[in-house]
Amino acid sequence: MEISQTQSSAGPPAGAVSGQYLTLRLGDEEYAIEILRVQEIRSYEQPVHMVNSPSFIKGVVNLRGVIVPIVDLRLKLNLSSADYTDFTVVIILNIHGAVVGAVVDAVSDVVTLDARTIRPAPQFESAIESRFIVGLADVGERMLIVMNMETLLSNAELGMAH
Repeated sequence: MEISQTQSSAGPPAGAVSGQYLTLRLGDEEYAIEILRVQEIRSYEQPVHMVNSPSFIKGVVNLRGVIVPIVDLRLKLNLSSADYTDFTVVIILNIHGAVVGAVVDAVSDVVTLDARTIRPAPQFESAIESRFIVGLADVGERMLIVMNMETLLSNAELGMAH
């Protein structure tokens, strides 16, 4: 029994989309999210804490009349908690018509990825659930973890009613 499937014939993982991606840092790792989801990038400001919210929701901010939940991606992904520094930013995202803010350690740059260059991520029993990850992409010497923000920041994942 011979199993030989090259990367090129395997095709990109489900959810892999060619286009521009914003790269961001969480700890020592670099992640990439579709730029089309990004509304703006803001400096971190202390949100208003909401009682009975999950621990990864830092609170809410009023963004030009829209109440936006602020999610600490490190906590959401079960990574070690971070010190908030001058580089800490909030990426304001539009997910299925809902506006959500994601706290990240820093944003790096914008890269163009071809869906064919995004490889499926190995499946582990890991802290980061595989459904949050589209795949892995090499950009020069950098390995980017391509995130599925629709799944990660869905209303169900945030414990919010529709």
